[in-house]
Amino acid sequence: MAVELDVFVGNTTLIDKDVYQLWLDGYSVSDAVTIRIQSGILEQTGATPDVLESDTMDHYRTFQMLERLLHSPPKLINQLLFQIPPPMQSMLIEKYYAFDEPFVREVLGKKLSKGTKKDLDDVSTKTGITLKSCRRQFDNFKRVFKVVEEMKGPLVENIQQNFLLSDRLAGDYAAVVFFANSRFETGKKRLQYLTFEDFACCAEQLIQNWTLGAVENRTPAANLGPASSTSQIDHAQYPGANVKRTSGRSYCQSPDSMVDDMDVDLDREFLQDLKDLKVLVTDKDLLDQHKSLVCTALRGKVSTFNEMETSFKTLSRGLINIAAKLIHTKDVRDLFIDLVEKFIEPCKSDRWSTNDVCLFLTQYTNTARALDAFKHQCLWERYMGTIKSCIMKMYHD
Repeated sequence: MAVELDVFVGNTTLIDKDVYQLWLDGYSVSDAVTIRIQSGILEQTGATPDVLESDTMDHYRTFQMLERLLHSPPKLINQLLFQIPPPMQSMLIEKYYAFDEPFVREVLGKKLSKGTKKDLDDVSTKTGITLKSCRRQFDNFKRVFKVVEEMKGPLVENIQQNFLLSDRLAGDYAAVVFFANSRFETGKKRLQYLTFEDFACCAEQLIQNWTLGAVENRTPAANLGPASSTSQIDHAQYPGANVKRTSGRSYCQSPDSMVDDMDVDLDREFLQDLKDLKVLVTDKDLLDQHKSLVCTALRGKVSTFNEMETSFKTLSRGLINIAAKLIHTKDVRDLFIDLVEKFIEPCKSDRWSTNDVCLFLTQYTNTARALDAFKHQCLWERYMGTIKSCIMKMYHD
């Protein structure tokens, strides 16, 4: 009995990037063949549909064999079975761990558990991303989380070392890990306008300034007093400035700083101390002085001065009350909801421009240095520097 076989012989492993993307997107072989035919590949190559199907199946088999190595990228780099040039190895890893923004917005801040994975059918339907691709992306998030959750040292560096991702993609995964650990709420209706990029920028600020890792990595200059702490609050120093993500850290690192804690856990002592900031709104004299200093600095410089002057105390109480409640786990989870509800929405209601918000937060933060009776300058600037950067990223005109 005659048996027909398709045989492919080679040395260097051939990787078709387009077919790889179809495999990553969760398409079956037949669907992938249809898409390739629609792209005009038969006319370009002179191949027959049968040859194209065999070629597609061969690529899919290769990708399935590579997948176990992609789960631990250093193994892909060090293995000898597949002869793949280094640039192609990097491409395989980067694309395998890439994710779709609609998908990550659906799972950001949720527990990376079996319960969440069971809901991926609904996520697939809502986003239009295939279920197979949703599962791959979810499993990647969970895999990275499990590997780095107990590691010491900078979160982004740990991810890069273990998964060989680019700076940007490692930073994105750091945001996913950080949000999953603290379970920040991101799915409420009033937060739907925010993109993953917005949340990732905020995550970077929180990691750099509010975590235990940030405490370990602070330079002595960060604690010398108000005048020497301004570098932490200059992300929006100039009108209309955008808060941008970087791969660097806000503080200098020392070898000994890696031994205690990591970038995932918030500094509970710092959150406990934030209640001391309530004096800015409970002490009437301090509140009035603060308002006077801000209004004097902004008179004639913002387009909504009257609205700002009228709402100053309400906005100040909102920001301070958010700080005072962060010792509670639920209020930490609701941080972004509270920022939108207590500050962003009132400002939008009064038609503040991004420039107005930037100027207000700059003066609101800086003028506290002139309040002689206020004795918590370093705490204040550590809190407001991060809050200011987050609000500036979250405030969409």
